[in-house]
Parts: sequence; structure tokens; C-alpha cells
Amino acid sequence: MVTKKFTTEVGGKTLTAEFTNLAEQANGSCLLTYGGTVVFATAVQSKNAREGIDFFPLVVDYEEKFYAAGMILGSRFMRREGKASDEAILVSRLIDRCIRPLFNYKMRNDVQIVVMTLSVDEENHPDIPAILAASLALGTSDISWAGPLAAVRIAKVNDQFVVNPTYKELAESKLDVIISGKEGRINMIEAGAKEVSEEEMVQALELAAKETEKLCAFQRDITKEIGKKKTAPQLVDATPEMIATFKKHIKAPLEEAVYIKEKLNRYQTLNDLT
Repeated sequence: MVTKKFTTEVGGKTLTAEFTNLAEQANGSCLLTYGGTVVFATAVQSKNAREGIDFFPLVVDYEEKFYAAGMILGSRFMRREGKASDEAILVSRLIDRCIRPLFNYKMRNDVQIVVMTLSVDEENHPDIPAILAASLALGTSDISWAGPLAAVRIAKVNDQFVVNPTYKELAESKLDVIISGKEGRINMIEAGAKEVSEEEMVQALELAAKETEKLCAFQRDITKEIGKKKTAPQLVDATPEMIATFKKHIKAPLEEAVYIKEKLNRYQTLNDLT
């Protein structure tokens, strides 16, 4: 098996990205190890655009298996794994929210990202490695995508910020925030906290921006060395007549509507405009 490994350090732990021919038919793939947690991500795109749709068809599947945690199903009758857990669905949505904004929304080619957890060491959460693996699978593929993108989890334990905390550290933290972005800019935040101040939140965001930039630089080096040439996507453009009509009748009122502060009035104005 052909293998190419790249290593860096995040939050005091080793992060290893491995590229093999394990998924030869995928457009891109990445085996990522963080501590003892291992995830495998693949990215696939259809050759032709899907007809009859007015949206970008992206599907993200995050899959957990009992064997990843060394567990065996207990029932003697149920031998197969059931539907995706709530946790798996939430991580799928987390990955989707991170990577979707970096696709051209005019694309109509089906894109599917599958991230499978192969091993969980019960210390390092698999969700952050899953986001990074998805980014690397897309970045090294020929799929048109404006990455790379990185994500980290920030906690505050004993008045100290911790990057990618363990399960134990997170249980003792008053802050749990996942932040993703690129080039020092943030495009997704998911947070839970116990009455942290605005200043603490700003500090967490600043720390995350620095860490994500390091990870993006790491990914750019990988993409430069082994990344495939990106294919030009098939884009669906509006007609000149439609663009002219939009600018004349819709653009100005739409800009006013989206900045209405009161939520119900904003929604009503947007509905009327629609």
C-alpha cells in the first residue's frame, strides 16, 4: 500500500494525516489520527450535474461503529448496527456547516463526504478530527472547493484555556466551544457555556483563530505536495434578463429587509418580498 504521512502538533498532541490508496475510487481521502482517535474521510463527486434542482446537493455522513470503542453489541438477536445515533447526526451537521460555505452555491454536481470513526481512545473527541479529515479529503481531491478549513475545540479549565480538551477536562470546563474557519477568519461557531463573560469568549475566539490558521497552513503544504488539480465545476447562471430584473426590483428592498432588527418584522418583510 502506498502511504504518505504528514505530522503536526495541536493542543500538545500529535496530529497525523495519512494518505493511502485505501479508497482508490474516491476523489479524495484521508486517514487522520489524533492521539489514539482515528477517523477516515472520503470525498466523492458525480461527473455530471444533477438536472431539475435549484440547490447544491451536498451530503455529509458521519458514521460511528461500536468496534471503534472496543464494544460488542449486547443483543443475541440484533446482529447489525442500528440507525445513526443523535451524536452521529449532530457531528454530520457540524461538518456540513463548516465545509458547505466554501463550495460554489451554483454547483449542481452531487458531492458526498463520508467520515468513519475507526478508533476512539476515550480521551480525544472524534468530531474535530472528523472536520479536519473532511477538509483534507476535499483539499487533496479534484473537487472544486475553496479550502482548506480547520476547526478546534476550546475549553476553560481552572481559568486556563485548553485547545482540544480531553473528555475529562471538558467535564470540568465552564466553556465548550467549537470554532472553524480559514485564514484567521471564523465561519462557524457552536458553543455551550456556564455564564462566561464576553471578554472570555473573545479570548477563546482569538485563540481558536490562531490555531486554525496553523492547521490551515499545515493543510496547504499537504495540498501543494500531493493535491490533485481542481476540475472546473459546471455552474448554473441566471440569464441577463433575470439579473437585470433582480437589480431593478429586488436588490434594494432586500438589503433593507435583512437589516431590520426586530425578528418578526424582518421575517414578514422578507416573506412579502418573496
